[in-house]
Amino acid sequence: MFAFLAKERSVARPGFNRWLVPPAALCIHLCIGMAYGFSVFWLPLMRAVGIEAPLACPADLSWLARLTTTTCDWDKPLLGWMYTLFFVFLGSSAALWGGWLEHVGPRKAGVVAALCWCGGLVISAAGVYLHQLWLMWLGSGLIGGIGLGLGYISPVSTLIKWFPDRRGMATGMAIMGFGGGAMIGSPLADRLMKHYATAQSVGVWETFLTLAAVYFLFMMTGALAYRVPPSGWQPAGWQPPALSGGMITRGHVHVSRAWRTPQFWLLWGVLCLNVSAGIGVIGMASPMLQEIFGGRLIGIDARFDELNAEQLASIAAIAAGFTGLLSLFNILGRIGWAACSDFLGRKRTYSLFFTLGLLLYASAPHAGANGSVALFVALFCVILTMYGGGFATIPAYLADLFGTQMVGAIHGRLLTAWSVAGILGPVLVNYINDAQIKAGVAKSAAYDTTMYVLAALLAGGFLCNLAVRPVAAKWFMSEAELAAERRLAHDVSTPGGVAADAAGAGSPALIVIFWLLVGVPLAWGVWNTLTKALVLLR
Repeated sequence: MFAFLAKERSVARPGFNRWLVPPAALCIHLCIGMAYGFSVFWLPLMRAVGIEAPLACPADLSWLARLTTTTCDWDKPLLGWMYTLFFVFLGSSAALWGGWLEHVGPRKAGVVAALCWCGGLVISAAGVYLHQLWLMWLGSGLIGGIGLGLGYISPVSTLIKWFPDRRGMATGMAIMGFGGGAMIGSPLADRLMKHYATAQSVGVWETFLTLAAVYFLFMMTGALAYRVPPSGWQPAGWQPPALSGGMITRGHVHVSRAWRTPQFWLLWGVLCLNVSAGIGVIGMASPMLQEIFGGRLIGIDARFDELNAEQLASIAAIAAGFTGLLSLFNILGRIGWAACSDFLGRKRTYSLFFTLGLLLYASAPHAGANGSVALFVALFCVILTMYGGGFATIPAYLADLFGTQMVGAIHGRLLTAWSVAGILGPVLVNYINDAQIKAGVAKSAAYDTTMYVLAALLAGGFLCNLAVRPVAAKWFMSEAELAAERRLAHDVSTPGGVAADAAGAGSPALIVIFWLLVGVPLAWGVWNTLTKALVLLR
């Protein structure tokens, strides 16, 4: 088994079709993307003991005791720490083991990711069954977070090497899956919990086990389907583009040197600031829409605090549609903007993100004050395309600057920016909003300052991107160093250095089946999202 997982055993043979690699990556990303949808479990878990209603813990019960208590229910803040653990361990594991991934290849890394993510769900199921929150944190948070990191970066380097002519589009197709995972997993989990719910169980631990089994099959299929191109492979008839001001390099920077370059830290700032702004919006999307527009969402001239329970339920359903719509545009941005970056260039694409995003954030308070729901929703849908596009475009940006040999490992280290943003964005947004309300600002206007702060973050990102310059020659590996690294990475060369193009080879039926395997669940998720989002138009 270990020999089968070796990188040299996964080198593609002549006739392999490179279009089989993106659906393999999607098999993994659509599963680990459920991390975004874990909030679907919070309300059921808040009554895991009480079943019908939450059983509150004594006020004097210590924080540590709440992790092990079996006599009262967990509260939302404790459960919400799972998000922080997800993204902290995603970034740290990608940074720690990115170099290892480059050496052992995506197949072995994908298998380890499947074991960690799905094994973490099994441990979490035990945590729910035994009512031990620390087991959930250990299972899905720590172990699952490691699976997230390895699964997230496993296809990046491989796709960039298979698609040197379309780097942005290739990584966008895979990373699109991470945004789409919750769109599939959340409604699926909701249906499973309702199916498994009994008088003694809210159905969460059973759902965890079911998802673990389904995800394991999909992730193992994707991992075992990975193929890496022989060293020196390129599509037939394709020539590397002429150097554009030196922004697209022909050399390769080692991961141990990349983090010492100013370019690495500028791109770290670019990603951190872009994600901090976007993730802050995702976290407050539902309450923001409800509190800004209140009764106007259902045709009533009343503030949020003046609505009765039935009216609050109605606007909550509309806000759920808004959240789903943002998820959809997040996904569309990942493939759309990343593909556009192949023509616009990465630096120009990020300049558009920050310029347009700054203007949209600054315009949001005006749209809210005027009561224009359609304009407000449209502004944030566009903003979320750029949030997703930032994730999908950054691997190609790194490959342009640092070369392709160790881009997966470099990308892994850069994802520590995501870990920081996962804390900075929500904390910044929540504290500013809370401070505004405590200062006596109406809830409908309490988000205005937040929007201007997020716009300022994007202004900082614009300056970071503006300062990016070509990497100096001193950072690149010499021919001897590159050859040594390729030996460590078990790279296999092709005769003459270049293989024939495989774009039209392979079994068409196999390609169609593999794309349907990921396309059908994704289409189901989109349909569910659009159905909920239609409430906004009523």
